Amino acid sequence: MGRPTIEDVAARAGVSRALVSLVMRGSPKVSEARRAAVLTAAEELGYSPHAMARSLASRTSHVLGVMVSDLHNPFWAEVVDGLDSYARSAGFELVINTGGRRPARERQALTGLQSFRPAGIALLGPVLPASSIAAAAAHTPVVLVSRSSRQSTVDTVNDDGRTGSGMAVDHLVSLGHREIVHIDGGGGSQAAPRRTGYVAAMRRHGLAPRVVRGEYTEAAGAAAVRSLLGTPPTAEVTPPTAVVAANDLNAVGVLSALEAAGLSVPADVSVVGYDNTWLAALRHVALTTIDQPRNEMGRLAAEALIQRVRGERTTPARHLLRPRLIVRATTATPR
Repeated sequence: MGRPTIEDVAARAGVSRALVSLVMRGSPKVSEARRAAVLTAAEELGYSPHAMARSLASRTSHVLGVMVSDLHNPFWAEVVDGLDSYARSAGFELVINTGGRRPARERQALTGLQSFRPAGIALLGPVLPASSIAAAAAHTPVVLVSRSSRQSTVDTVNDDGRTGSGMAVDHLVSLGHREIVHIDGGGGSQAAPRRTGYVAAMRRHGLAPRVVRGEYTEAAGAAAVRSLLGTPPTAEVTPPTAVVAANDLNAVGVLSALEAAGLSVPADVSVVGYDNTWLAALRHVALTTIDQPRNEMGRLAAEALIQRVRGERTTPARHLLRPRLIVRATTATPR
């Protein structure tokens, strides 16, 4: 048998197709007896209303599109949790895809989301050109998470990455570190503010900044350590006493490469991550990191979209959340 249709439900319940549609929309114009008959028939048939078809029929979409830059990063899963919880409470559903941190693929992903005719679109950590974002926002409300924008038609939700990186440096300096390296997020979303915050904090403490190019990945963290130590590591190369990683995934790669080189964390090298994902809290990782309020960021993104959809606001929302330092077991005084 194929997927049950609204006509199948109407026939099973002995009512009209229009009445089934009213029940599925939660209309108060239906008697309790008929509502119960329709819902019983729907349950028996395994019917659930098709979100796109319902939107086309009513000309009002209750679907929000979500493009995630990197499905491998647990940070985004926690942002989506917050977004989904708020959206569902407001009667909206999510359609999710990924752009794989590549502009060309993100353009395809955005086009795919637009084909669903969503009420709004959330772009999580996009590396899309600003022109592509503006073009989408001309037709559909758009919110960016972990990406800034000056466009009045686009809402944004960010943490203060400059402050967050500064907190990491301040913590390490308070422990006595002076040779502190930053492995950055390359061209990734919000890598620039984190890099700027690191450099500013180092100079504020009278220290020389040193930035190693990286990405928001475990492999990039490991590769950056190998470039710092030499391949293979040599006694002539003195490692830094501390590393501020681009994010938690990057920091895990740093930890792995340091261990492979025979260095102990934090006895030889202290490591600080960024995001405070569940990965950082694992007991055998116990990563000192900078916390972004991930669930709250998702909630604010959904709220911003739905406000636009309902015509409650036309001015841009600019949420900038303050991060927190979470101290665990990967930082200590230098040997």
